[in-house]
Amino acid sequence: MNSIIRYTVTFLLLIALQLLIFNNIEFSGYVNPYVYVMFILILPVAMPSWILLLLGFLTGFVIDLFSGTMGVHTFATVIAAYVRPWVLSLNVTAETAEGEMSPSSYRSGLRWFLVYTATVVLAHHLALFLVETFSFRLFLQTLLRVLLSTAVTTFFIVLFDFIRPHR
Repeated sequence: MNSIIRYTVTFLLLIALQLLIFNNIEFSGYVNPYVYVMFILILPVAMPSWILLLLGFLTGFVIDLFSGTMGVHTFATVIAAYVRPWVLSLNVTAETAEGEMSPSSYRSGLRWFLVYTATVVLAHHLALFLVETFSFRLFLQTLLRVLLSTAVTTFFIVLFDFIRPHR
């Protein structure tokens, strides 16, 4: 029960940070940090896939609801939740294999967490920005936007991982 409360507070905090602060950050149209993806990243390793997809849907839906983006974030967050188990299986270590543990740089090391975060965030941002533009006409600009936003989002998520309590 304690972990449900902790994850609920984390969900609400990340959603509030995204809606109140990070949605207002945009550097010359190319960098948009989306830190709410961290909620999907820090869920327990052994979480069943269907719950992960449901929580991904809920997370994206809440962002879409308050941002007025009509399903773009929902789609991208479900994609991130879908690829997360695959990314974990490629990068799993003894520390992250423990079922109830939440992936973190504290347990698995900064390099592992950085690769894990960047991969899932890249999948999220690719889905988000490609659906948002819905055209290959501006493919290079969209790709640059994906890469820059992935780098900035990954930076903020790793920074938040350092300051969050690890249990």
